[in-house]
Formats: sequence, C-alpha cells, structure tokens
Amino acid sequence: MPIETEKKYRIAVEQAVELAALLEARGGVLQYERFEENLLYRGGQLDANNAVLRIRKTGSGSFLTYKEKANAEDGFKARLEYETQIADPAAAEAMIGRLGYQLSLVYEKRRKAWRFANCEVVIDELPFGVFVEIEGAPDDIQIAEQRSGVGELEVEPNSYPGLTVKYGREVEGVKEARFK
Repeated sequence: MPIETEKKYRIAVEQAVELAALLEARGGVLQYERFEENLLYRGGQLDANNAVLRIRKTGSGSFLTYKEKANAEDGFKARLEYETQIADPAAAEAMIGRLGYQLSLVYEKRRKAWRFANCEVVIDELPFGVFVEIEGAPDDIQIAEQRSGVGELEVEPNSYPGLTVKYGREVEGVKEARFK
C-alpha cells in the first residue's frame, strides 16, 4: 500500500530564496520547476473514506491521484496515495463527474523540487503563501530537516486543500485559490 509521508512548513519569500541556494550548495539536485493546477473532487464513497480524487495538470503531463485523510504525528503527515498519469484530463474530469463526484476545490501553485538527503524537498508558492515540504521516510525527513535548517521552522499542520478552504474564494460553489 503506497503511503506518502511528509512535513510542511510555511516560509517567507526570502527564506525560500535562501533555502533554494542552500539545497544546491549542499548537493541537492533540482528535479523540476513547474506550474500546477489542482482540481479536487468529493462526494459519495470518497466522503465515506475521508478521501479525495485529484487531477493535477502540469506543462509536462496530467495525473489522477486518490488520497485518503492524513494521519498526523509529530508534524508528520502520512496518507494512502495512488497516482497515475492521464493522457486526457478533460475526459478524466467528465468521467469523474459521471461517477457522481463533484469538483469542490481548485488551487494553483508554482513548485520547485529537489532531491536532497534521500527525500524530495519542494518549495511551493500558492496564492496564499510560500511553503516547503519534505517527503520521504521519517528518518530521512529528519536528516533533511537538519541539513537544510528547515527543522527550526514551525510545522504547517494544514493541507493545501484546507488552506484553500480558509483563504480561497467561492466561485460557482467551488473554493478556488488562483494567481489571477
């Protein structure tokens, strides 16, 4: 069963610039830089499982992801997650709708991702703030935190969907956080 484990921190823009330089200086390898549009669907069995379906659209492809609610302990979030690349996101959106699920949330982000200390370290800019996430095994996350100085920051307990609900705006019954 694929489990995603991560920690998230809210950071200032200046801290993001400093962290990017530090990651590269300490051997981090930039994996990609991209813009994302994330569409989250709820309803029916998804709600019963405390889960969401997400379509993530990027310049290099689109992905369908199933995620169940996070368990949080000591700042770590662990989620059951299945993800697959999709060739036609519009067709996937139509199928999800025909299955009875409703679009509930949309958020955009700009992401830079590095491989660092056996983890993926990302800096995400969203319309409501800048964040760093470290994903990997808990022991590796702690090493990455120490080597990057991120461990000294306060953990952000909320997910991007939760933050979108808090800071986004309602557009035709859908909570949105967009740059424009």
